Amino acid sequence: MNTGDTAWVLVSAALVLLMTPGLAFFYGGMTRAKGVLNMMMMSFGAIAVVGVLWVLFGYSAAFGKDVGGGLLGNPLAKLGLQGVLDTGKTMPLVGTIPEIAFVGFQAVFAIITVALISGAIADRAKFGAWMVFAAIWVTVVYFPVAHWVFDFNKDANGNNTGGWLGQGLGVIDFAGGTAVHINAGAAALALCLILGKRKGFGKDPSHRPHNMPFVMLGAGLLWFGWFGFNAGSALGANGVAGYAWINTLAAPCAATLGWLLVERLRDGHATSLGAASGAVAGLVAITPACSAITPMWAMALGLLAGVVCAMAVGLKFRLGFDDSLDVVGVHLVGGIIGTLFIGLAADPNSPAAGQGLFYGGGLELLGKQAVGAFAVMLYSFIVAYVIGWIINKTMGFRISSAHESAGIDISVHAESAYDFGGRVSGSFHPLEENPAWQHETPARTESKVDA
Repeated sequence: MNTGDTAWVLVSAALVLLMTPGLAFFYGGMTRAKGVLNMMMMSFGAIAVVGVLWVLFGYSAAFGKDVGGGLLGNPLAKLGLQGVLDTGKTMPLVGTIPEIAFVGFQAVFAIITVALISGAIADRAKFGAWMVFAAIWVTVVYFPVAHWVFDFNKDANGNNTGGWLGQGLGVIDFAGGTAVHINAGAAALALCLILGKRKGFGKDPSHRPHNMPFVMLGAGLLWFGWFGFNAGSALGANGVAGYAWINTLAAPCAATLGWLLVERLRDGHATSLGAASGAVAGLVAITPACSAITPMWAMALGLLAGVVCAMAVGLKFRLGFDDSLDVVGVHLVGGIIGTLFIGLAADPNSPAAGQGLFYGGGLELLGKQAVGAFAVMLYSFIVAYVIGWIINKTMGFRISSAHESAGIDISVHAESAYDFGGRVSGSFHPLEENPAWQHETPARTESKVDA
C-alpha cells in the first residue's frame, strides 16, 4: 500500500461526491423558481438510494468475480462488502490502494451517473417514482455497465476476468464517457419520451432558468470535482493523474469558448448559461479521453464539443422531445464525441497507449470505440424505457396537471424555495390542506402560489 496514492484517491472520491450537490445547484438554477427544491431533491435522493445499494450488492455486481462472460460480476461475492474490509491478515489492495478506498471512489461515480438523468425530467416527475426508477436502473443498467467498462480483474492464474468492453475488446474509457455520460444521456432520452413534454414546452417563458448564479456556482463545483473524477481515476498520485488533470483544464476552457462563439454568431450575444454549459460539455467530452490524447488535442476536442453540443441542445425543439435541462444534448452527445475522438487522436505515447487514426493506427481503435459507445447507448436506452414504462403504467411517473401548474415543490414536497410572505416553508399544502383553494381555477391557483 502506498499512503500517498491512498490519500489522493480518498480526496478524489470526496471531490466526486461534491459534484452531485454541485449538479443540484447547476440543475436547480436552470429550473423554474417553483421547481428548484424538487430538482435538488432528485440529486440528493440519488445519493441516498445508490449509496445504500452500492454497499449492499452494487460493488460486488460491478467488480465481483465475473459470472457472465464479461457482462456482470457476482452480486453475492462481496455482498455487504464482505471480504473487502479484512481478510484476516491484511486489507486487500487494488493496485497500491486499499480496496475499500476503491469501493468509495467507484461509489460516487454510480451516484453522479444516476443524478445526471434527473435533469431531463425536471418539473414533472413524481419523487417516489423517480426514487424507484433510480434504484432499478442503477441495479440493472449501471452496475453491469460499470463491470463492462471499469473492471480489469484477473484470476489467480493471470487470466482476464473483467468486463467485455474495457478488458475484453480494448475500448479506452479512462473515467466514464460510456459508463457515466452516454449511459445517463441515453436513459434521460428514454424518460423524456415516457413522461412527455412539460406544460407550455417551447412557448411558456416561465421555463427559462430562474437563478443563473446557482447555475454558475453549480458549474464551478462540477469543474472542481471533475479533477477528482478524471485525475483520481489514475488511482495514484502520479504522472498519469497529472496528465489527466491538465487535459481536464484544457478541454472545458476551449469548449466554453466554442459554445460562446456559437451563441454570439447565432443569437447575437454570449450568455452565462452558455459559458456554464460549454464548460460542462468540455468536461464530458474529455472524460473518456483524458489519458489518451495530448493537451493540444484536448483543446481541439473541447472546441468541437462546445460547438456541437451548443447546436445539439436545440434538437429537442426540432424533434419534439422535452429534455428539460439538456442532458441529451450535453451528456449523450458530448460523451459520444469524446469516446469516438479517441479513435482519431489517441497518442501511442500517452498513458493509455492507444494509436488513433491520426497517428497511423487505422480504423481499428475507432471501430472499438464506436462499439463501446453504441452498445452502452442502446442497452441503457432500451432498459430505461422499459423500466420507465412499467413505472408509468403502475404507480404513475408524472405529477398531475394541477400540481404541475401549482409548482412541483409545493405540490410534492410542501415546501417553497423562496418565501416572500413570511410563511414558514412546509406549513401548508395549497392543493390538499387548504380547501378554499381547491375550488379555484388552475391559473388563479398558480398566481397565488407564485405570490
